Amino acid sequence: MKIEQLQEQVIESLNDLKAIDMKILDVRDLTTLTDTMIICTGRSNRHVKSLAENVIKKAKQLQLSYIRAEGEEDGEWVIVDLADIIIHIFQPAVREYYNLEDLWVPLKKIRKSV
Repeated sequence: MKIEQLQEQVIESLNDLKAIDMKILDVRDLTTLTDTMIICTGRSNRHVKSLAENVIKKAKQLQLSYIRAEGEEDGEWVIVDLADIIIHIFQPAVREYYNLEDLWVPLKKIRKSV
C-alpha cells in the first residue's frame, strides 16, 4: 500500500471519531524514523483511547505488518506507529505542553535554508 493511501485511511479513521485539530507533517527530509507524523487531539482520555483503537482497527483491516501502540493505559498521549506513519493522539493539555508541531516545523525551515 502506498503511503498516500495509508495516510488517507488513517485520516478517515480519525475523522470518523471526530479527532480535533489534526496536523499532518511530512518529515521525510528530517528523520529516518518515519515519513509522516499525524498529530491530533481527543476531548478526554476515553476519546484519545477510542481514536487510537480506531486507527489500530483500520490498520489491522488493511493487514499492515507493523503496528505498535504505546500509552493506551493512561490515554493522555497515545502513539500509534505504523512505520511509515506515526500518529500522536493527545489530550488538550498534554498536546499544549509537548507542542510537537513546534519541534518539527522550525527544523524543516532550518534544513531548507542550509
